[in-house]
Amino acid sequence: MTSRCRLLAFTLSVAIFGTSTVAATPPHVPPLTEPATHREIPGKMIWANLVTPDLKAAERFYGGLFGWTFQDVAGAHAYALALLQGMPVAGIAQRTIAPGEQRQPAWHIFLSVRDAGTAVSAATARGGRLLAPLRDYPDRGRAAVLADPQGAVFGILQSQSGDPVDALAPPGAFIWSTLLTSDPNAGAAFYQDLFGYQVFDASARPGMQHLVLASADYARASLNPLPADGRRHPHWLAFVRVRQVAPVLQQAQSLGARVLVPAHMDRHGGEIAVIADPSGAPIGLLEWSETRSPGESP
Repeated sequence: MTSRCRLLAFTLSVAIFGTSTVAATPPHVPPLTEPATHREIPGKMIWANLVTPDLKAAERFYGGLFGWTFQDVAGAHAYALALLQGMPVAGIAQRTIAPGEQRQPAWHIFLSVRDAGTAVSAATARGGRLLAPLRDYPDRGRAAVLADPQGAVFGILQSQSGDPVDALAPPGAFIWSTLLTSDPNAGAAFYQDLFGYQVFDASARPGMQHLVLASADYARASLNPLPADGRRHPHWLAFVRVRQVAPVLQQAQSLGARVLVPAHMDRHGGEIAVIADPSGAPIGLLEWSETRSPGESP
């Protein structure tokens, strides 16, 4: 394992749901669905955690940007739930980055699995690496963090209460995720084997590869090649739904964000942009009208 992956492993091993994996009692995080659905949708993005060096600064930024409110989690060290209209939409974990350490604040997505143990075995057998081992969380389920063969970090979660039903995310909630990777075809094969996705080539033209992962008649995620500048490593990028990108982008900048990808039209006519929050964690903004199908691919 490279030094970078060791740093990621340390960061994530204490931040799946805000506690060290060696702690005797895991924190109490609420069920993913209330009331329980007991529905399993393998490969659906069902949670996201931000690992950041300043929890209160993150709360100020995301509260001001998306209207999130926050609730500390009992038994967890510096971990808060982000709420949208009273419903949990994400978690934020504070982890100090010492001078000289090469840890990057980041959002980490969690994908649904039917059996977390089987998923870990399947992922590692196909070249993935286990960064944070399986852990049971009362009411929430079993979770672990892995890296795919290209190094992109992702979490898996076997929800104890079932997965949220497929429905259009409200503005301020996560709606989409994209894998930027050095080899989209190999990446698609890895995740297809792991989650049973259908893979569709939605490339608009040669040289603009865009693969879509789908299941149960819903587009779940996309894969795109990394920029050729060689400065970035493979990673998942999560997008939050907004009504209009332009005013949210302006508000983000006023709150201390940097624009990584300026607003531009996506393939279906809505605007899309990528920012880095004040700590440097990238996050996407995606317009989505009420008239578009929630299962449609951006």
